[in-house]
Amino acid sequence: MAENTAVQVEICVGSVDDALVAERAGADRVELCADLGQGGTTPSLGAVSVALTELRRAGVQVMIRPRGGDFHCDPTLEKVALADIAAIRTLPNPHRLPLGFVLGALTHDGRLDQPVLRRLITACGPHQVTLHKAFDATPDLHDALEAAVDLGVTRILTSGGLESALAGIDRLRALQTQSAGRIVILAGGGIRPDNAAAVIAGSGITEIHLRAPTLKNGTEATDPDLVRRMVELAHHPLI
Repeated sequence: MAENTAVQVEICVGSVDDALVAERAGADRVELCADLGQGGTTPSLGAVSVALTELRRAGVQVMIRPRGGDFHCDPTLEKVALADIAAIRTLPNPHRLPLGFVLGALTHDGRLDQPVLRRLITACGPHQVTLHKAFDATPDLHDALEAAVDLGVTRILTSGGLESALAGIDRLRALQTQSAGRIVILAGGGIRPDNAAAVIAGSGITEIHLRAPTLKNGTEATDPDLVRRMVELAHHPLI
């Protein structure tokens, strides 16, 4: 990565309030989910509608995952996902925010379920598509990357298949090299101010993803100070 190249910051949030906090703190995008304890599921139509109305600048990536658990998508779940995508695409977007979808599906042997993914991606129309961390559960990340490129995926959220982006730096760098500008590698997994510079410098990625949790009135919320620190580090990397 070129010196002082800005890295985009995506904050995973579980509510519209947290999306607004992240935007005010400088986040480039939010990933809007429900049920973060299950790794994120599809947010309500109302939550997406209000986010598109209330946000002014940040891109909105909407998780499409009808349930938690594994990443297998049976025919009923696929119908639900397709209906969610179709409904979200009809919502007003008065500020013309960049809108995208976050999704994934695996076969029973752990590979990308390409027929299901192709139908879901087609349903997303012109909107960007992020392949979520189902990618990291595949047996061969490099084969999965090529499949994602063929499917027309915009970006892949990954820690290189390891427990954190810091642990997966070498794999992230290999994926970034393989991507060759055809697909964006979005590094996620335990990224924090004390390791972000190492992840960015070591992998060469241009986008990072994280939650920024704090407790507010006994409930998890997004920490604006943490978001600001991450944005400052990412937008002005000293590497």
